Amino acid sequence: EFQGNIVRVIDTGGFEPDPNDALFATVRRQAEMAIQEADVLLFVVDRQTGVTPADIMTAEILRKMLPDNKNDRLFVVVNKCDGPKHDDDAAEFWQLGFSKLFTVSAEHGRGVYDLWESIFECLPPEQPQVPVEDDGIIRIAILGRPNIGKSTLTNRMVGEERHVVHNSPGTTVDSIDSYIEIDGQKYCFVDTAGVRRRSKIDNFVERVGASYAIRTIERCHISLLMINGEEGITSQDARLASLIQERGRACILLINRWDKVQQMPERNSAVVIDEIATNLPHLTWAPVLFLSALTGKGCHRILPTIHKVYKEFDKRISTAKLNQFLEKAVAQNSPPTKNNHRVRLNYMTQARVRPPTFVIWGNSPDAIRPSYKRYLENRLRGDFGFFGTPVRIHFRKKRRQWEDRDD
Repeated sequence: EFQGNIVRVIDTGGFEPDPNDALFATVRRQAEMAIQEADVLLFVVDRQTGVTPADIMTAEILRKMLPDNKNDRLFVVVNKCDGPKHDDDAAEFWQLGFSKLFTVSAEHGRGVYDLWESIFECLPPEQPQVPVEDDGIIRIAILGRPNIGKSTLTNRMVGEERHVVHNSPGTTVDSIDSYIEIDGQKYCFVDTAGVRRRSKIDNFVERVGASYAIRTIERCHISLLMINGEEGITSQDARLASLIQERGRACILLINRWDKVQQMPERNSAVVIDEIATNLPHLTWAPVLFLSALTGKGCHRILPTIHKVYKEFDKRISTAKLNQFLEKAVAQNSPPTKNNHRVRLNYMTQARVRPPTFVIWGNSPDAIRPSYKRYLENRLRGDFGFFGTPVRIHFRKKRRQWEDRDD
């Protein structure tokens, strides 16, 4: 945000004009896509090293790639100019052939404000911002351990290689949003950094990436939790599942690398389902899909499942139906007594959606045990569905006529 205006800044991987490594080649493709999409381009160079052959080659590539209407929207930004005496050293970068050159110190903030003002002069008129909750976009977080195939899956869902894919874990260190629209419905897939056990996180950047991945759960409607089908469920998978449950987000379990698992005689879908029931008891309501993000097998079932789960996540039940449900449930299995006194559940309503949250009033809410709460949740799912979404049930004490309301 700058002076009340909102922009999206895309930090690309280091641009290698002549990459000789598979990872660098992939990073270059991402940078080229960013160049095509951006309204303004910042070509960052280093004052201390001066103009390098790589800078000259990059400038030639940018000139060829730039549309005619973006020639005046490329800014050469000479970094590490910590004081006025360094500005003279930046003059050699005019030889790159671009008409706009700025000297800045990214570390100390020098010159950044002037750069921002010039950037905003080149930006198109701002479009009105739509509140996150009401913009109609279904947001999906893709979670899992490092090197599980999250970026591969995101690229497949989006239909193009927007995310760097490499067999080195930790290639993605930030949450990245990718948007698609199918049959009028917009989706946002958020590829997160792989989250491993805290004892294994010994790098500051990776710790920040793990923190962002956890925050991503909170700003998305649905989490796709990817699990390595070859290795089975780990303690970190269970930790991520707990975070999804605690934050009240819908969830779909994706058992990845199923093409390889099918070659293992000791593992099959029944074995995996048993492992989920044992190790992820808090996600027994989540649908399970078996797929291979690399080959695409089984991936066609993801979007239909997302659409179905989102409808359940946003489902609202009328108060009349809920009270009919409560009456039947209590008649078949009464709540336990408290000090030999009967516990009554009088009234039930739905307080909110995303996730579906219900409130039940009674005379002794503190007497309701977790087992009876699970009974009511299972009955709710049996009667109303809630496929793929957590359900919240809260108990409140019914006030009598002579009792004052709590302030």
